[in-house]
Amino acid sequence: MLFTWAYVACQTKTEPGHGQVATTETDSAPYQDLSVADFKAKMNGPDVILLDVRTPAEIAEGKIEGALELDIQSPDFAQKIDELNKEKTYLVYCRSGGRSSKACTMMADKGFKKLYNLDGGFTAWSSEN
Repeated sequence: MLFTWAYVACQTKTEPGHGQVATTETDSAPYQDLSVADFKAKMNGPDVILLDVRTPAEIAEGKIEGALELDIQSPDFAQKIDELNKEKTYLVYCRSGGRSSKACTMMADKGFKKLYNLDGGFTAWSSEN
């Protein structure tokens, strides 16, 4: 029975979507997936930057107001990420959450610490707003 408890206690919790959520204060994950409601609530925080990593054609169909546009498919995406302030909080989204989770991972590899991915992307955002 103790073995079962220890095994379960050491597991990392993965939320629906692509990111992981730390299960204890000592765990760390490169980013956290957020629901539309949680993403929207976090938008009001200090030093928050909305980051839309979709293509210009996708953005032309609509975006979250105030978002910085950086196309993850652009050849200079990594260079543009390097120019961002690593101390800020980034709320990242794409169409459905896949490319934005990839962007969050890339950003984490470059030293960004406060990264949040919109689970379901702009598609989920549009259906709830």
